[in-house]
This record gives sequence, C-alpha cells and structure tokens, in this order.
Amino acid sequence: MARNLLKLVEVPMRAYASRLTRRRWVVLGLTAAVGGLVFRSSAKDQEQAFTRRDVSVTVKGFRFSPARIAVSRDDLVRVTVQSEDVAYSFTIDAYWLSKRVPAGGSVSFEFLADREGAFPFYSSLTNDPRHAEARGELVVGPR
Repeated sequence: MARNLLKLVEVPMRAYASRLTRRRWVVLGLTAAVGGLVFRSSAKDQEQAFTRRDVSVTVKGFRFSPARIAVSRDDLVRVTVQSEDVAYSFTIDAYWLSKRVPAGGSVSFEFLADREGAFPFYSSLTNDPRHAEARGELVVGPR
C-alpha cells in the first residue's frame, strides 16, 4: 500500500519538476539575452564616451610647466612627466595617483578624469624642502 501511494505521488512530482526545469531554462535564457544586450550597449557607450587626451609636463627648478592642466570629464588622460634636473613625484590625491619621476628621466601614466573640479597636483618627495614649491592644478571641466 505504501509503495502504491509513493507511485501516485512520484508521477505528478516528475511532471512538476519537468515544468519547473523548463521554466528555469527559459528564465535563464532570457536573463542571458537581456544581459548580453545591456553589456554590448554599455561597452559601446564606454568606447564612445572616452576622448583620449595627451598631456606633457616638464618639471625643472621645482616648478611644473604647465602649472595648469585642463581636460574634460570622461577624458582618458595620458600624462608624460619629464624631469630636467632632480627626481620629483607627480601626485594627485583626488585620483589616488602618485608617480616618481627619476632625475633627468620621464614617466608616463593614464587615468580617467571622471570627476569635475579643480584638483591640485604636487611633488610629494620630502628629501628637499623645495619640493613643496612644485605645485600645479588639474582642472576637469564639463564634457
């Protein structure tokens, strides 16, 4: 009797599980399709949103030249800093950037200017008090 009762319960459960599995696959397929469309469009938007901007900065006598760098929001900024005398650093706290520039050498790096505003840059080295004079400003304007 117990076996017959199990058979009566087992058949409807299989049919229910089969329908549930089909539903899961349909939902999973729809989710993947929508996710793929969203990912493709956002990747396209990102490619189109960035404008590449190259900036060259020279530092000599504890002065950055130019002392003001102007870019637009969402620019992909490539900075090349060239030292003409001693070692310096190029630091922008708002973007968590700090690069060391060797004496007589150069360093290049990229960052995305994703926030509007005026942000100071400076040499953060402390081996000479004149490093405090090496200052400038990054201005990120509207797009």
